[in-house]
Amino acid sequence: MKQTDSITPCLWFNSEAEEAVRFYTSLFDNSSIKKTTRFGKEGFEFHHKPEGSVMTVEFVLNGQSFLALNGGPDFKFNESVSLFVYCSSEERINFLYNKLTDGGSINMPLDKYDWSPKYAWVKDKFGISWQLDIEDINSQQKIVPSLLFVNDQFMKVKEAINFYSSVFPHSKILMEIPWDKSMNLPEGTLLFAQSKLNGYLLNAMSGGNFEHNFTFNEAISFIIYCDTQNEIDYYWNKLTDGGQELQCGWLKDKYGVSWQIVPKVFDELLEDPQKTGKVLNAMFEMKKFDIKKLSEAANEK
Repeated sequence: MKQTDSITPCLWFNSEAEEAVRFYTSLFDNSSIKKTTRFGKEGFEFHHKPEGSVMTVEFVLNGQSFLALNGGPDFKFNESVSLFVYCSSEERINFLYNKLTDGGSINMPLDKYDWSPKYAWVKDKFGISWQLDIEDINSQQKIVPSLLFVNDQFMKVKEAINFYSSVFPHSKILMEIPWDKSMNLPEGTLLFAQSKLNGYLLNAMSGGNFEHNFTFNEAISFIIYCDTQNEIDYYWNKLTDGGQELQCGWLKDKYGVSWQIVPKVFDELLEDPQKTGKVLNAMFEMKKFDIKKLSEAANEK
């Protein structure tokens, strides 16, 4: 397992993926649209999307990989997963705050807080949550997904980051901030943590001991691209332990966070339009991806 850009956030839209990606890539330097795939007439129907309409968009923000998917209306973005941006300057945080709140909404206005001289939590016009912090970070990765543990999971931040760090190679926990003792929580209960998973930064936060009307769902998932079947088996077995197997390489871990375990060869198998339908039909029969069966389906006469 190589230490690379090892985790790719996937953003599930109804049908706005292309518009959203154009918007996001306009906001960050070192950003680009890499590849767009479209729905075809072969193999399957997917939420009645018209043939030729955009299915997925691979894109880069500030040098980091993302995927946008037009998956239909099933899942809605919420604050359980946000994108935390370390802005490093007054000019940058003001720019992003103004752009992201245009047509969006404000959870916490841009202001000074106990943890930051300038910070905001906003939702953009597509519903994605962003946390903006004027502070810099000693990493090339300036956009860090942040998991918010709420309701009966609000005390599980430490447990979760220990779990994820045990799953991914080359991992370490970089920061742990406990709740104030006035909360009367067990010793060491974390308010915030940051870990590095195979080189990829991930934040985790506690939502506190009051009821939230949201939790983790499939609207934002995390893709792990694998070179081999052994890698697929490894991540699948580790992340479904106590979790849930779903279709087409998707799973939920024991905290409800969604992951996709995908072979890197999958995109290659879809490039030949004569084989696309066969490969997709094989995929829809699977939970965990089977590289051999996908390749056999692609080569069927």
